[in-house]
Formats: sequence, structure tokens, C-alpha cells
Amino acid sequence: MPDRFYLIVDHSSWLETFLPLGVKCVQLRLKDQTESVLRQQIGKARELCDAHDCKLIINDHWRLAIDEGCQWIHLGQEDLNAADMKVIRKAGIQYGISTHDRAELNRALEHEPAYIALGPVYQTVLKKMPWRPQGLAKLRRWKNSIGDTPLVAIGGFTPDRAAGAFEHGADSVCVVTDVLLHADPASRVQEWLSVTRSGSAGS
Repeated sequence: MPDRFYLIVDHSSWLETFLPLGVKCVQLRLKDQTESVLRQQIGKARELCDAHDCKLIINDHWRLAIDEGCQWIHLGQEDLNAADMKVIRKAGIQYGISTHDRAELNRALEHEPAYIALGPVYQTVLKKMPWRPQGLAKLRRWKNSIGDTPLVAIGGFTPDRAAGAFEHGADSVCVVTDVLLHADPASRVQEWLSVTRSGSAGS
């Protein structure tokens, strides 16, 4: 399952800063790039994560992830439409799936993912969302529905909001802009690691 602190980055260069700090789970989310750039970025990220014993999760680009020897991918609902799940399973790839409503959750569970993500729990500035903030109570309902499958909470999280996510059933909190747009990203990562591993963010 993902680490309690699950970081998303948009370029492999971030990993040179964050991995030495102790980050153990990171998703590489690359948008609007050529295939050659994607391959270079994924390959570099895999090398860095392997060297630091960090779980690397590739967003969407499952064929390239397989080609580059990665072990994890993340699929959104639209990604599922184009993904060949038989090929992904045959390659031994573990995968997580995003969900926002009950129909998407039911669809995701049919694919037996390694984890389920729910979001946005809070308002997010990452991108325009057609969904309102889901709220903490929905995390509890999702956890009751998925049982032992790990639950990842995403959307609008700050370190002081992490405890609420864990208390409502999340196994992991996923963070993007709170780190990448912070004035001091490295210190923010250290704060997140302290919060999620000290026990102050829930059991």
C-alpha cells in the first residue's frame, strides 16, 4: 500500500530534493509531454526511486511504465477507458484508481485495485473539478465499503488536516500543491513526514 505520506510531483527533478529527506511514496504525474520526454522522465524517476527505496507510481502512462520497468501505476476514471487491464495485470503492475462517487467506486472495485483514492476531500487549486469537496464523512463511508483495500485521501490537504483524514479511515494522504507551491517545498515535506510518522496524525 502507499506510505501514509503520498506525494505527487510533476517532474523528476523534484525527487533529487525530496527523496533524501525520506519520502517513500511518490507519484509522477506528467501532462502534455512528448513520448521521448515521458520516457526520459519515467526512467530517471525510476532510477532515483530505486536508489532511495521509494515506491514510484506512474500516473496514466501505463505502457511506458511497463516499458521502463516500473511496478506501480495510478489510473483515473478516464484512464480506465483506454487501459488494457489484461496487459497491465500480466505485467505484474500494481495499480490504484481514483474515485469521486459511488458509481466510480463500484467500477474501480471490479478491477481489484491495490488502493482506492477519494477526492477532492477539500477544495483544491490543482485543477478545475466537476465535483464539490467530498468531506471527511465520505472517507468513512468509502472505508466501510472497501474494507481492507487501502484508502488514499486527496485534495486540499495541509499538515493540520491530516489527522482528520486518518481518523475517518484514510490509510494515506496524498499531497500535491501544498508542497509544490509552498515557499519552501523541502521544509514542507519535512513537516509532512513528521506529522504522518510521529503519530500526531492519527493511528
